[in-house]
Amino acid sequence: MGDNRPMIWNFTKMHGAGNDFVVLDGVRQTIEMTPERARALGDRHFGIGADQILLVERATRPDADFRYRIFNNDGSEVEHCGNGARCFVRFVHEQGLSAKNPLRAEIMGGAILVLDESDDQQVTVDMGTTRYTPDALPFDVSGLATRQQARDTLYEFPLDPAPGLPRSVELSAVAISNPHVVQVVEDTETAPVAVIGPMLESHPRFARRVNVGFMQIIDPHNIRLRVYERGAGETLACGTGACAAVAAGVRRGLLDSPVRVQTHGGVLTIAYDGQNLRLTGPATSVFNGQVDIDALTFSMALSR
Repeated sequence: MGDNRPMIWNFTKMHGAGNDFVVLDGVRQTIEMTPERARALGDRHFGIGADQILLVERATRPDADFRYRIFNNDGSEVEHCGNGARCFVRFVHEQGLSAKNPLRAEIMGGAILVLDESDDQQVTVDMGTTRYTPDALPFDVSGLATRQQARDTLYEFPLDPAPGLPRSVELSAVAISNPHVVQVVEDTETAPVAVIGPMLESHPRFARRVNVGFMQIIDPHNIRLRVYERGAGETLACGTGACAAVAAGVRRGLLDSPVRVQTHGGVLTIAYDGQNLRLTGPATSVFNGQVDIDALTFSMALSR
C-alpha cells in the first residue's frame, strides 16, 4: 500500500530589508524542491508568500559548511541572493544547525560565500569577485553603441517605443554570480521601473534573463535604488542589485566606497575595493510554520 501521510515541511518566514523569504532546513528534513512547489510556497494569495525560497542543504564540497540554494517565486532556481545570504546565516545559527561564524556556503555555479553575523544584529556577506564583460551575464551587445566612462563601459540599449520612455538607456553590465544591468536615473520614485524593468529582464539579448537596477546618486557615499528582479519582479530590496549598483557607480567614477544604499525596504551598506564586494544589512526572522506541501501545490494547480 502507498504512504498517504501528508508531506509536512517546517519553514521560517524571514526578510532582509523587506526582501522576504521562505527558508527551509534541508539538513534535518527531506526537501525535494520542484518549480511547482516553489511557486506554491511563494504565491502571496494562495501560498505563504515570498520573493524567494531559500534551501539549506548539506555541503557537497569540503571547503563549504552548507549548500545554499535559491528559488524565485516563479519557480526558477537562481545563482545568488545577497539579502537571502544574510537570512541564510541567521537561520543556520537560530536553528542550531551550526554555531560556526563566519560560515562558508556554496552556491550554484561553484562560488563560495563567506557569511559573518556580528553582535549588532547585522550580517555581512563577502560577495566575492565581480565581472563586467558582456559574456559573463551573458549579454549580446552586437550592434549596440558604447562609450567609456572612467573604468566602465556603457551600452546604449534601444527601448521599444512607448509614451514617456526615452529612445534608449545606458547600461552598466555586472555579474555577481547572477546577471545585472544598472542605469543611473534622476529620481528613483518617478523612474519607469514597472515598464523598463520587465522590458529588459526578459529581452532576448539576455540569454538567462537579467536583474535591472535603477540607481539615483545622492552623493558619492549615498544612493537610492530600485531593482526589478529576474523571476520575482520589483522587490523591496535586492542585495546583489545593491552590490551591482555600487560596483558600477565606483567604476564610473560616481561613487566612493563605502556606500549607503537606501531601498524601499531599508538600508544596506556596500564596501567595494575594486574587486571584492561586502554587503552588510539586517536579517530578521518573522515566524515559524508548517505546510503540507503536496496539498498546497495541488490546491494551487486547481486555482489556475
